[in-house]
Amino acid sequence: MAREEHLLSTEIVNRGISDGGSQTFSVRVRRRLPDFLQSVNLKYVKLGYHYLINHGIYLATVPVLVLVFSAEVGSLSREELWRKVWDNAACYDLATVLSFVALFVFTLSLYIMSKPRPIYLLDFACYKPSDDLKVTKEQFIELARKSGKFDEPSLEFQKRILESSGIGDETYVPKVIGSSENTATMKEGRAEASMVMFGALDELFEKTKIRPKDVGILVVNCSIFNPTPSLSAMIINHYKMRGNILSFNLGGMGCSAGIIALDLARDMLQANPNSYAVVVSAEMVGFNWYPGKERSMLIPNCFFRMGCSALLLSNRRRDYRRAKYSLEHIVRTHKASNDRAFRCIYQEEDSQRYKGLRISKDLVEVGGDALKTNITTLGPLVLPLSEQLFFFGNLVWRHLFGNKNNNNNNNNAKGNSTSQLANKPYIPDYKLAFEHFCFYAASKTVLDELQRNLELSENNMEASRATLHRFGNTSSSSIWYELAYLEAKEKITRGDRVWQIAFGSGFKCNSAVWKAIRRVKKPSTNPWIDCVDMYPQSLTQ
Repeated sequence: MAREEHLLSTEIVNRGISDGGSQTFSVRVRRRLPDFLQSVNLKYVKLGYHYLINHGIYLATVPVLVLVFSAEVGSLSREELWRKVWDNAACYDLATVLSFVALFVFTLSLYIMSKPRPIYLLDFACYKPSDDLKVTKEQFIELARKSGKFDEPSLEFQKRILESSGIGDETYVPKVIGSSENTATMKEGRAEASMVMFGALDELFEKTKIRPKDVGILVVNCSIFNPTPSLSAMIINHYKMRGNILSFNLGGMGCSAGIIALDLARDMLQANPNSYAVVVSAEMVGFNWYPGKERSMLIPNCFFRMGCSALLLSNRRRDYRRAKYSLEHIVRTHKASNDRAFRCIYQEEDSQRYKGLRISKDLVEVGGDALKTNITTLGPLVLPLSEQLFFFGNLVWRHLFGNKNNNNNNNNAKGNSTSQLANKPYIPDYKLAFEHFCFYAASKTVLDELQRNLELSENNMEASRATLHRFGNTSSSSIWYELAYLEAKEKITRGDRVWQIAFGSGFKCNSAVWKAIRRVKKPSTNPWIDCVDMYPQSLTQ
């Protein structure tokens, strides 16, 4: 138990005035995300450097060649250099010279063709539902009560969850959740899917002026609602897209599937030159609505809200001038080989045969481990050289001598402050690698722990907290509502790096890194246009 004490946090809750007229309080004990940067695994750092070396071999060899050539040429005067060139040229006939030029051109062409194509994000859109679907937290509970599916203890539990969730009073839910009938029907699921997906895509095509028939690759991800024909087929049918489009539909991959879909689209763009790709990320709230009484399965009801994102990617070099961002890195982490991680978010039936998502008490600890692995792997790819040297040197020192020092500390009454300070790991400053952070807005507790672990400021967390407050947890599209917030605030300037990180069932944790190609002006169509000035002030209310 002593080993897990640092994973627990306590909170004093005011329960109000008791029947005897005195104030009553209770102490709530919660699990925290582990300090994953305090205990990184060397193999994941090595994996990050492996990625770096595979993609940066030219950065290591070209400077050496340039240095050798410069040293050779620098030892000659201009007259000697020209004389040597002409004397050597006179020794070769025309056929030899032409052969050399042809070989040089062939080698240069092969190098250019073997380089990965740059992937550009031309623009993206986030669906904003109509105001008649907007609910406050009180209205949400009243809808649940009106449906007649929950007893009072279940309603009270959902109310307590909402009060500490970080969700505001302007999120969106489908009206069907207030119905006494079954909401998890194919008809209701298709209706909600059509509303959110076509709404986001209509805005995307309008902003980019791209015709649906110009799209060569389509990737759609939705974790739970997977009808036949698929969601991707619904989009192709609605927009009458071309017959040879490469379409993919990802299901059951959780809230981090948006980055998985992005990774798939990137791979397809690398294999298909001169193409456009559209990625759509959504989740259907009504179809996922749980009408039972088990508390671990009621939690998703409280957090998930309506939303959808659609983005347009291109591998055409001529699109560089009108693109907003270029894709720099994607790092994916999967922990499904561990049984506890595999079952921490699990769809199943309860004792009454109602389907829902069961959230395990191990979620926080499993999530912390996945985050640790992902961030450790990403570090060598994005951190400045100085941070990498300090971090890697400290890590190697602790792995070589840490156990010996720990044993000495245990033998000397748990050691002194000086030895403990010497064993303290060096925590990289990720604020030196990124200007903007878009963390999946799962809940206020998760965002608090991410901020504490990464030592981030309130300004760094502003986009994530604002998205959770205004739109709730929109699953895999959350990170795009956060980027839309940064654009609405006009915070994106040329050269800025944006870190998107999301996690979900499996258990998976995925990161995407973007670099701004130009300064992004305030968009004319954006889900934040009418409310962005309220933030971040409203977060403290």
